[in-house]
Amino acid sequence: MEPLHKEKRISTLDVLRGISLLGIVIVNIISFNAPVLYYNPYEWWKDGDAAVYKWVEIIFQSSFYPIFAMMFGYGSGILRDRIKEKGLTFSKIYIKRLLFLLLIGLLHAFLIWSGDILANYAIYGMLLMVLLELSGEVLMISGIMLFLIPNLLFILYILVNALIDPNTTLMYADIANVNKAFNAYTTGSYWEITKQRVEDWTAVNGSSNLFFSVFSILPLMMIGAGASKMKWLQNAKTHKRKWLFLFIVSFIVGIFLKSLPVIIDSNLAFKLVQQSIGGTIFSFAIVAFIVLLMTNRICEKILRPIAAAGRMSLTIYLVQSIVGSLIFYHYGLGLYGGLTLLSCVMIGIFIYIIQVILAEIWFIKFQYGPLEKVWRMVTYGKK
Repeated sequence: MEPLHKEKRISTLDVLRGISLLGIVIVNIISFNAPVLYYNPYEWWKDGDAAVYKWVEIIFQSSFYPIFAMMFGYGSGILRDRIKEKGLTFSKIYIKRLLFLLLIGLLHAFLIWSGDILANYAIYGMLLMVLLELSGEVLMISGIMLFLIPNLLFILYILVNALIDPNTTLMYADIANVNKAFNAYTTGSYWEITKQRVEDWTAVNGSSNLFFSVFSILPLMMIGAGASKMKWLQNAKTHKRKWLFLFIVSFIVGIFLKSLPVIIDSNLAFKLVQQSIGGTIFSFAIVAFIVLLMTNRICEKILRPIAAAGRMSLTIYLVQSIVGSLIFYHYGLGLYGGLTLLSCVMIGIFIYIIQVILAEIWFIKFQYGPLEKVWRMVTYGKK
């Protein structure tokens, strides 16, 4: 059993992975500079930073990780089909991939950055493995319903509470944890920062947030896997009108929902709508836009460097975290809390551009990214 060679790869899938890494690094780099888990962003960012934050939350926040999750599902569907074609056992190979991803994710979360998504992908990937037996249509519809129903019900619950007591939707900063995180990352040793990372990771991935984690990641994987079974990316040229319709609708709806905290009120209810529903819908617009671009040969050539980044997305994602921690944490340059939001965004873009260039150079000589090579060896048992 061999992994996908370059000529067998789906370029649009690689570009989507690659473009998602841009949005991810822009959002993540901000969390390296501020205690985003505990602060109220509308109080924290002032003057010019406040204006930049509005653009970040509308365009980038919660709009690119859904693409990463959907492409994870899409890639899993492709892998399953290829393994089945070879007459091999999908679960055996896929579980090895996920266990390696889980190990990398936990090391990443506790030793580099608490905002890891790889461990979650590995765990929910186990559930996806079972669901991949379903048809593409069932996966797609089930994923959409599994995403919408719980999130809409929770938002409705928040809105009802807001009508009863408006104070329940006010956003507050957790001052104690803001100060604790700020002190750890600005003055702490590596061990003290590691302990803070564990606390931050637990705050996001603890039992109290399990509901949000499951229904914000697994359904997107299912949607991606369903699209994979129906070969949406491979057949994009024959369905350009459908992709255009998806782009127009999801762009308008997504931008509107993501703008609610800005144009109406920055309370908890609108923030939840923005992040949980608006971000995902807007991500559909980004996917549709990229797919439409990739149906044009000139655009496809222009986006090839982005595809190279997508081919080594695991390596690039982890390197982004390593660089971010070395720039902002006390054991590195110690710039935590010391940069403007615009500076953070520019640093994120700069890191991404350098990574895209290096990825292009890397693939002149090598067929796989560094970590992708190791992942391949673990999965297939060969060099």
